[in-house]
Amino acid sequence: MATSKIKVGDTVKVIAGKDLGKEGKVTKVDTQNHKVVVEGINKVMRATKPSMQNQNGGIFEKEAALDISNVMLVVDGKATRVGFKVEDGKKVRFAKATGKTID
Repeated sequence: MATSKIKVGDTVKVIAGKDLGKEGKVTKVDTQNHKVVVEGINKVMRATKPSMQNQNGGIFEKEAALDISNVMLVVDGKATRVGFKVEDGKKVRFAKATGKTID
């Protein structure tokens, strides 16, 4: 499997869907299904039955997964594509807009 261009902790901008233009921090990446969960983005309502952990049940709001192709990495306040290059024998990500190394 290829290295993911988006990682947990990255700030991303939504480029498609109902939350177009919003930015948030990535909390989870699912490389198998090409999905990401972004803090405060793509909120959905879920009904929950009462259980031992949650005595009342009710309707809760949570973040749903977005397709990884619908987000772009934000570097220095600007959305950019991500590339890979080898520096000192190590594969690193870089921002294509600025050429700056990300990690």
